[in-house]
Amino acid sequence: MHFRLGLAAFAVLSCLSWSTAGARSAAGLSDLRADVVRQCAPHIVGRWAHPEAVCSCLHDQAAAVIEDADLREALLRGISETGVPTIETGWVPATKRSEIGPTFTRIAKPVLQCMFEPAG
Repeated sequence: MHFRLGLAAFAVLSCLSWSTAGARSAAGLSDLRADVVRQCAPHIVGRWAHPEAVCSCLHDQAAAVIEDADLREALLRGISETGVPTIETGWVPATKRSEIGPTFTRIAKPVLQCMFEPAG
């Protein structure tokens, strides 16, 4: 009897932890986006009429083009720290540094759209 009760309790707790993990990961992505925009905007105030819209667009559009997690993380760090798409070679593993140039080629169009035609 105690074994069944323990097993049932374990099953319920497992289900609850799975559902909250999904909610946390969705909230984490939202928090990351908000952090990128919050850190990026002060760097471009005075250069663009709507810095939050530009930073938000860079996060949503330019970074979305990059499939590699290391390169995307480095790009988001550059946007956060400088307000423009930047990737320092030290921010990516040595094996992926040759991909920095092609990454900028892939994001060129969305970056220009963000900077000159941001939605918002």
